[in-house]
Amino acid sequence: MPTPNSTKPSRPRTLGALTLPLLAALAGACSSAAEQHGSGSGGLTGPGSDSGPGSGSANPGETDGGGTDGWDSGDPGTTGGWAPTTGASGGDPGGSTGTGEAPPPDGEDSTSDASSTTGEDSTSTGEPACDDQTPVVLYLSPDDSNSTSSPVQVREAVLSEWGSLSYVPIRTWEFLNYYSFGYAAAEKGMVTVLPEIARFADDPDDQYVVQIGVASETISNADRPLMNVTLVLDESGSMSGTPMELQQEVCRTIAGSLRAGDIVSAVGWDTVNAVKMTKHKVTKANDPELVALCDGLEAGGGTDLHGGLSAGYQLAHAQFDAARINRVVLISDGGANAGVTDIDIIAGGAGSQDQDGIYLVGVGVGTPDTYNDDLMDTVTDVGRGASLFIPSVAEAHKMFGERFVQTMAVAVRDVRVRLDMPPGFSIVKFSGEEYSADPAEVEPQHLAPNDAMVFHQTVSTCAPALVDEAAEFKVAVRWKDPITFEERETEVVKKIQESVAAESPLLKKGAAVFAYAEGLKAYREAPQAVTLEPALAALAIAEAALPGDPDLAEIRTVLETLAGE
Repeated sequence: MPTPNSTKPSRPRTLGALTLPLLAALAGACSSAAEQHGSGSGGLTGPGSDSGPGSGSANPGETDGGGTDGWDSGDPGTTGGWAPTTGASGGDPGGSTGTGEAPPPDGEDSTSDASSTTGEDSTSTGEPACDDQTPVVLYLSPDDSNSTSSPVQVREAVLSEWGSLSYVPIRTWEFLNYYSFGYAAAEKGMVTVLPEIARFADDPDDQYVVQIGVASETISNADRPLMNVTLVLDESGSMSGTPMELQQEVCRTIAGSLRAGDIVSAVGWDTVNAVKMTKHKVTKANDPELVALCDGLEAGGGTDLHGGLSAGYQLAHAQFDAARINRVVLISDGGANAGVTDIDIIAGGAGSQDQDGIYLVGVGVGTPDTYNDDLMDTVTDVGRGASLFIPSVAEAHKMFGERFVQTMAVAVRDVRVRLDMPPGFSIVKFSGEEYSADPAEVEPQHLAPNDAMVFHQTVSTCAPALVDEAAEFKVAVRWKDPITFEERETEVVKKIQESVAAESPLLKKGAAVFAYAEGLKAYREAPQAVTLEPALAALAIAEAALPGDPDLAEIRTVLETLAGE
């Protein structure tokens, strides 16, 4: 089996000053974080071996595999340690196919086909030799658990008067973030791990579908920790009209979701930055002073995002409290130019893997045909937070009312997911942002309350005879407590054939969402040549399993609108 490569797609940027210097800063920040993965001792024990008492919570009747020391050591290529392998890394198996097609919009992978070769021994046909001896160990990342911008942009572009996907990014993992999966909630500070493997009727004999849900605890807005919120509000000239109206609605909706004791600061920015509120202690939901601030926002002149972010992060640091949720909320139509110093400010505030931080929520407002997605996608990636798109009052209420805790809070930190499979398996399609055999190549991500990370991938085996009644696959998850930073872990082991026989409605929903996103990508590139029937077929299977599901109804509306053009 070829050694799996890291599959994080490249992200070219065209934001004025936000070019090569920014990417260099990003690379430096990521390298610094990745270096912290390279130490530690011990490792998770494999199936059938003794393991210490776990601190994680596995499902009843499944294996709880906590109690070990590290993910970064052990025997590469075995199930016994969380160890980097010696294989190649850094490639982009999901990259361009060399067909001459135009590249996708910035910030997305060109395809989720993860097949690749790495120069290992191959047969006379050029195919990699089948390794039926070495167990497969992969580390997975979905980006984050609550960036949702691209599916909202897709829906609005298709159903609105613009009706074009040509300028809309399509990031498959954000579709799995946006649509809801009813996984069982975890206990406080823990996660629930729900892995499945299945085969669909039309799949080749050597292929399986693997879906992994990592769910957090459920908490209400009344029970969440108190917040320190710093609003960085765009008052530049490009915000005039709809973008400003939507920014005001987002601001008012946040005011309605805050509660007594939360602290708010705010800065507005155009060419002159104005601190509008400093360490204001909220008296109640819809605090009158905050609502008045929201109502008074106005579009002004030019754009000085650097000054706005500098002032915002200064305020956020001044009121930082490790016992609270610390958030900067940047709202903009994406028309601003961000310099490398802004990235330094954001990265410096985001916190390392061993300290709390100030996490950034980027909120895009406006219409899909005018919104510049690059800005929010870039800064929120560095700020370890969510990138959202708000095209309507209803969406503002959904993301900052109904989903306020999910958007703003952190349930567990630095989640890392490891998938162990029998020899011969490899990933051929992947929904997330990156995967690798080397844990240092995959960045850990935070998980919000009332939320789940969902991975959906197609795997193939070159050694199908090994998938017998005894064959197992394992998913292990390690994370940190958001307050104490105590490391915890859990694992779930399942028989492959038993799981195939018990596929759930949620796996079918995941397959429908994945097919929807991938079908949109193909359709965008060649609308006259590509049919949406595979996506509609996967959707029909999911609808039969989950009748009346509102997410599936929304997907059907978008697909049928496109198919009818």
